[in-house]
Amino acid sequence: MNGLINYLSCGLLWLGLIVRAPDLVRHRHDPYLRAICAVLGLAGACFFLGAPPTVGAVNHLSGTPNLAAPLTYASITAYSAASQVLIVYWRGGPHVHRVTRRWIVTYAFVLLGIAVTFGLGDTPVERRTDFDTYYATTPFVAEMIVLYLVGHLAAVAVTTVSALRWARQVDGWLRAGLVTLGVGTLCNAGYSVSKLVAVVARWCGRDWSALGTTISPVAAGLGAFVTVTGVLIPPAGPRAAACVRALRTYGRLEPLERELDELLTRRALRLPRPRWASPGTRLVWRRTSIHNALGHLDALFDRTLYDRTHEAVLRETGDPGRAEATAWAAVVAAAVREERERAAGPDRPVPAPDVTDLLQDRSPDPDLLVRVAAALTTSPHVTAARLAPRGTAASGTA
Repeated sequence: MNGLINYLSCGLLWLGLIVRAPDLVRHRHDPYLRAICAVLGLAGACFFLGAPPTVGAVNHLSGTPNLAAPLTYASITAYSAASQVLIVYWRGGPHVHRVTRRWIVTYAFVLLGIAVTFGLGDTPVERRTDFDTYYATTPFVAEMIVLYLVGHLAAVAVTTVSALRWARQVDGWLRAGLVTLGVGTLCNAGYSVSKLVAVVARWCGRDWSALGTTISPVAAGLGAFVTVTGVLIPPAGPRAAACVRALRTYGRLEPLERELDELLTRRALRLPRPRWASPGTRLVWRRTSIHNALGHLDALFDRTLYDRTHEAVLRETGDPGRAEATAWAAVVAAAVREERERAAGPDRPVPAPDVTDLLQDRSPDPDLLVRVAAALTTSPHVTAARLAPRGTAASGTA
C-alpha cells in the first residue's frame, strides 16, 4: 500500500486532465481552460511526487538526498497558485489579467525562495515521509518549509473565502461548484495547518511528526478531490444533467417505439441502432424512428377519432394536455392496426381524404411524444381504439 493511494489519486486526476485535453487543444487560447488543466495536472503531480517510492527514486537518480522535497513543495505551491488563478478567471471582471499576474509573480518568488533556501541548507539524511519535522530546526531548510506551508495556507484561505463569498451571489451549477470548491480548499488547509503545528511542536522540543505523516496526507487527498470536483461541476454538471434527461426520455419513449416496432421493421423505416453512442445520440435515433413511422402512417390517421377522443378525455379530466396526448395515442394505435390489416390484405381501400393529413396540422412535439407513449400503456381509450372499427369513437375512461 506504500504510495498506492498517491498513485491512484494521481491517476484519477490526470485522467480528468486527459478528458479535458481535447477542449484545451480546440480552445488553446482560453485562459479558463488552461487554468483548469493546470489545476488538474499540478494536483496529480503533487500526489505523484509525494509518494514515498517516487521520493526515493528522485533522490536516488539525482544523487542529491531529499531533492524530492523541494520538487514536491514546488508542485504544491504551483497548485495553490493555479487554484487561485482559476477562481480569478472563473469570476472574470475588468482587472482579471492584472490580478492573475500578481498571483503568478507572487508565487514565482515563493518558488524561487524554495529553491534558494534548499540550496543553502544541508539535508544529508534522506527522509521520505517526515522531512518537515526532521529538518524543522535546520538553518535555511526550516525557512523553506515555513515558506511553502505559509504560501499554501494563504492561497487556500483566499480561495476558500473568494469561492464561498461568490457562491452567495450566483445559483445553479456554478453555485454548487463554488461551494464544493470552497469546501475542498478548506480541507486542503488541513494539510498546511497540521504540518505547521508539527513543525512548531518540533521547535518546542516535542515530536508531533504523526500530524505530518497521517493527518496531512488525508487532508491533502480529500481536499484535492473535493476541489477538483468543484472545478469540474460547472462545465460537467449541465452535460451530466442532459445525459440523465436524455436517458429518461429515451426510456419513456420506449412504449411508443414498441407500438410502432412491427411497422418499423416491416417497412425498414428504422436506422441501424447505434452501439457505442451517447444518450443524446440514442434519443435522436429513437425519435427519428418514431417520426419515420408517424410519417408513414400519416394517411391513416383518423381525424374524427382524434377529435372524439380529445373531447371525451377533456370532458372527463379537464386536462387539455392529457386529452391531446390520449387522442394522439388513440389515433396512432388505430393507424397501426389499420396499416397491419392493409399489409395483410393489399386490396383494402385507402381512407377518404377528409380524415387524412392530421400529422401536417397537429404534429406532436418531443414533449408530447413522451405523454403519448405514457397514454399508450395507461388509457382505456387507446385500448378501445385498437379494437374499434375505423371511424367509431373510443370508449372508456381516461
